[in-house]
Amino acid sequence: MRPDDIEAVVNVARVSFPDHFEDQACFENRLALYPRGCFVLADDGPAKGYLIAYPWRDASAPPLNTVIEGLPAEPTLIYLHDLALHPEARGGGVTGAIVERLADQATEDGWPAIALVAVNDAARFWSRHGFEPVEAEGMAEKLASYGDDARYMVRPLA
Repeated sequence: MRPDDIEAVVNVARVSFPDHFEDQACFENRLALYPRGCFVLADDGPAKGYLIAYPWRDASAPPLNTVIEGLPAEPTLIYLHDLALHPEARGGGVTGAIVERLADQATEDGWPAIALVAVNDAARFWSRHGFEPVEAEGMAEKLASYGDDARYMVRPLA
């Protein structure tokens, strides 16, 4: 992902997550903090999908639509903040490929796991990609802002 991809990423987010929309500043913030974890799906035109991940702490998730001042001093895993595809780009296994690319990169970098908050009834989707629901102490209150179906999930890495 590059700074000039942000507008297209925001458009994909708006279509994909109308109930969990995040402002452009949030995406700019994540790209500035950890460009290594920011990917786009694009051919010759604007991005049709994206993935954003960064080092974070286990059993924690940043509030939705917030700019964070910095990455934690002692992160313990990679947090997959967001993955979205424009409806026109869905199908064909693209999501599986980018999740595996992130997992390979995180493994190479020495991270023990990837965590995420599944929303929009996506827990089954994430389970197919190796993520398991985890009942983490203190997460119930944080998950409430993500919606009734939100689940904290973790994928251990080899």
